[in-house]
Amino acid sequence: MRNNKLLILKIGGSVITEKSKVLTSNLPVIKRLAREIAEAKPQSLIIVHGGGSYGHPLAERYKLRDGLREPSQRIGFSETHEAMVSLNRLVVNSLLEQNVPALGMPSSSFAVTKNGRIHMLTDEPLIMAVKNDLIPVLYGDVVFDIDKGFTILSGDQIAALLAVKLHAERIIMGVDVDGLYTSDPKVDPSAILIPHLTLKELEKLKDKIGGVNVSDVTGGMAGKVLELMQPIAEGVQAVIVNALRPNSIYKALKGEELIGTRISKT
Repeated sequence: MRNNKLLILKIGGSVITEKSKVLTSNLPVIKRLAREIAEAKPQSLIIVHGGGSYGHPLAERYKLRDGLREPSQRIGFSETHEAMVSLNRLVVNSLLEQNVPALGMPSSSFAVTKNGRIHMLTDEPLIMAVKNDLIPVLYGDVVFDIDKGFTILSGDQIAALLAVKLHAERIIMGVDVDGLYTSDPKVDPSAILIPHLTLKELEKLKDKIGGVNVSDVTGGMAGKVLELMQPIAEGVQAVIVNALRPNSIYKALKGEELIGTRISKT
């Protein structure tokens, strides 16, 4: 049975950090998003955010996605996690300033992967938090992996799995472009925004979707689309919006008309 209240909001790391500057947040945007979330007053919400310049440079430097191969990576594992904790604290504190009962929750404490895919996720704390009208704030993180020792778990994979597992009504992806385009709008001025897609249309388009940044260890836009496939197939509505555009996240949370891409099963 679908939860007609639960929303999953994934905020990209490119939105809340300056990706060209290591360990640099975009605090004005974080605070604006916190205000929009507070004003939208969602009945039931889980937030997941990406790493941007806090997570990706360290993960790339220590090649953490490949797993434990040499002793120096252990320091990299810890440094990357602590960097993500720092970013999460900025997000949570900004929400608290708006009287939003946010609760930072490290993904590494309740998820284990197997060859990079979630193998086990203990969702009881999340469920209890939501039932008690708290808003969990999760994030892409370094996690332990059965095959690799450890690896990187993207916020996109977390958000997509939770949408399915908890039978969410809608998953909102806040990115740094207006939605899905016919090609990468950052390099192709002729790219056209696609306002609505069905799952079948998305499957045909997925190989043509641009926006994969080679410095993004979690897969860029193409990675987001692949993660969205299962939730959409399960009947979860998906919305991709530009979180850098003021009021886009507010409108997405409220279910209002907006500039973006809506994806549905049929």
